[in-house]
Parts: sequence; structure tokens; C-alpha cells
Amino acid sequence: MDIDLQEKPNLRVCKKCLLRDFDEKAYFDKLHKYIEVLDESVRTPKELYEKRLETCKNCDKLSEGTCIGCGCYVELRAAVKKNRCPYKHW
Repeated sequence: MDIDLQEKPNLRVCKKCLLRDFDEKAYFDKLHKYIEVLDESVRTPKELYEKRLETCKNCDKLSEGTCIGCGCYVELRAAVKKNRCPYKHW
């Protein structure tokens, strides 16, 4: 089932699949599309988003886009302005 993210940008959808079954490019595209359609009132400003990601890139807990400390996808956590790093790095 494909969901139009523009109609329901805050809807979380779990397809119950394993990482080995992912179409990596399609997943990457969907992740970034989700971030792009976040409402302005929710989305982190671009400059702050990039600063957050740079901090994560320099953290020893980052592994393949995931924080191995808390389990989040750092690009998604960083994209929502109310979110904070659980380790207080940002």
C-alpha cells in the first residue's frame, strides 16, 4: 500500500520488513520525501538541520544512519525541531 505523504505527512507506516529486504534507493527517497513534506511549523530550519547532522556524523554512536545508542534514524530525529539528541549533543 503506497501512501501519499502530502496528504498525510505525519502518518507513520511500518511495513514489517527486514533491512535486507529494503530497496535501499526507494527507502532513501521515501525518507527524504517525508522530511521535505513536514509542515514548516514542525520541520527544523535547514541550517540547524545540517548542523545537527554534522554533529551526528562526528559522533561515535552513528552507524549507517542510525544512532546505535538510542536506535533512532538520525535524519528523521534531526528533521523535527522539537526533537533533541538523547545524549544532549544538540
